[in-house]
Amino acid sequence: MKRGMVLVAALMLTTALYAQQTNVMDQPYIEVSGRAEVEVVPDKIYVQITIDGDSKGQETVLQQEKEMVQRFDALGIDVEKKLVVQELFNSALKSNKVTTFKMYRLEVNSATQLAHVFQALQAIGIAQAEIESVDVSNKEELIQKIRAEAAQNARQNALVLANALGQELGKALYVQDYSTSPYEYMNMSTRDYAVSEVREVVAEAAPVLEFQKVTLNSSVRVRFLLK
Repeated sequence: MKRGMVLVAALMLTTALYAQQTNVMDQPYIEVSGRAEVEVVPDKIYVQITIDGDSKGQETVLQQEKEMVQRFDALGIDVEKKLVVQELFNSALKSNKVTTFKMYRLEVNSATQLAHVFQALQAIGIAQAEIESVDVSNKEELIQKIRAEAAQNARQNALVLANALGQELGKALYVQDYSTSPYEYMNMSTRDYAVSEVREVVAEAAPVLEFQKVTLNSSVRVRFLLK
């Protein structure tokens, strides 16, 4: 008996929801889209650095690592927080030659600091370094802001169309968010850096540079009731 009552209740609920949805769809509405975007300069630039050892193996790697850390310290980089070891590899070959390499990830916070880092690496003979990725410290805050702007733009578009039709705009019935944050960045190695637009940097002073901007964008589709 209870099972039968539960089934009846479920059917009644489903019917009520369907009727409600049908009533909403039967009402006049207008569907529009809104978009907003912002261009920002990344303030977190991650560089992948690889130190290769020769026949001396670990000894050479440790020496270059020491020199690298000293130069980063001199640039004012907090090595303990900004430099991490990603991978360490040792391989003893049949010729008794040991191949060793160490891979690091370094965070820098401006294009000028990045230029100084590339200079420092070149000075000590580390040629394998490239930009791995970029990020923005207040990314989430910016995304929320442009999402709100996109929704406001959608409402403004709907108001223009509703007024043109001689109708009033009602509440929003449906919202679809298409926010994205594509990150495009240059894959600039130290070799590329030597012949890039900053080729004329002198040994002790790099120019003030601005990193390539990235675009955060948001797009929404909103359905408004028409009165």
